[in-house]
Amino acid sequence: MLDEPNNWGRWGAADERGALNLLTPETVLAAASCVREGRVLGLSLPIRGATSSPAPTTVPHLRGRPLPQHFMSVDGGDYAAGTRPIGAGLRMADDALVVTPHGTTTHMDALCHMWSGDELYNGHPADRVRSYGAGRCGIDKAGPVVARGVLFDVPRLRGVDHLAATDRITPDDLEACGVELRPGDVAVVRTGWPLVWQDGPDAYWSGQPGLSADAGRWLAARDVCAVASDNAAIGGLNERQLADEGLADDLHMILLWRHGVPLLEMLWLEELAGTSRTDFLFLAAPLRIEGGTASPVTPVAVL
Repeated sequence: MLDEPNNWGRWGAADERGALNLLTPETVLAAASCVREGRVLGLSLPIRGATSSPAPTTVPHLRGRPLPQHFMSVDGGDYAAGTRPIGAGLRMADDALVVTPHGTTTHMDALCHMWSGDELYNGHPADRVRSYGAGRCGIDKAGPVVARGVLFDVPRLRGVDHLAATDRITPDDLEACGVELRPGDVAVVRTGWPLVWQDGPDAYWSGQPGLSADAGRWLAARDVCAVASDNAAIGGLNERQLADEGLADDLHMILLWRHGVPLLEMLWLEELAGTSRTDFLFLAAPLRIEGGTASPVTPVAVL
């Protein structure tokens, strides 16, 4: 599969950041010029925990994934709602949060998340991915993402609220959006699929629209530094929550493994779409989870 174009070796044999190397100081300064209004929009879904309530089930998620758990601690040990005294009449509440990012909340995939054979992106040995974390290409290697974001609003192009579950976005669709894409940009692709959650989980789990393999190759060829979308897997999913494409056409293999392009999934893009802005300053900072395959993130658009 590496007979296809790829970024292995492009930034040296030791590289673990992939296309994020495109975010040079000059690229970041150019991205800052997109700020014309000073308006700030959050692009993430909420994290709702509390195992004693149905709250976690009210946020879009893939079926069968462990949902977030949020506990409040009393006196540093008793996990129940409440506060603890710290002297002089003051009270303090502490939090404990358990999150499985993939499929349950807005997150960023690390380059160690998926691979083929015995090698991660850039030829790093896959046997370094263990239960205690990935020794290579973990999310801690990514660092903050500060880039020009470009919105591909495909539902708006087609005149619908959201795409159908079986829709696959093609390069022609991306070109028809009429936006300018530059090296080092974050391609933000709207499908509108989170809106389907309002019709119930079964409707959301009926499949998902997403990028086609050729659309992923189209974006990689234009040197995007990351791809973000409001669906759960960048590519489309069937009713079993799986991709129909073979390994050669899997979007994670094309973007993460071959080109080192991080993926940000399960964004909330409705307010951004309502502004009619197609370019903006895009910010996202993953947690420095050593060896992590992903991190929850709160992407931000600054208009």
